Amino acid sequence: MAEQKKAKNQLNIELPEDVAEGTYANLAVIAHSNSEFIIDFLRLVPNVPKAKVKSRIILTPQHAKRLLRALADNVQRFESQHGIIQETEPNTGGIPPIGFTPTAQA
Repeated sequence: MAEQKKAKNQLNIELPEDVAEGTYANLAVIAHSNSEFIIDFLRLVPNVPKAKVKSRIILTPQHAKRLLRALADNVQRFESQHGIIQETEPNTGGIPPIGFTPTAQA
């Protein structure tokens, strides 16, 4: 009986070779509406003023919250094995934060 229940809860996942190679992104932009979260993964290249969206993922709010929890759990496990992940300064590399508005200073 337990084996039947275990087999029922299994999920077979197919990972095509081109997807398995992955896509490098070093910036994520997140937007949301009342019914979905949109995460755009971009690649910024130094001295190039244009960033290209490499992948867009659209999630329900419920799945976005599950992703948040799964990421937090994985970061915690990573840090317990490899040490604390050091965060860089928010404006490192000359990349302005989203919503950046320049201000004049004397």
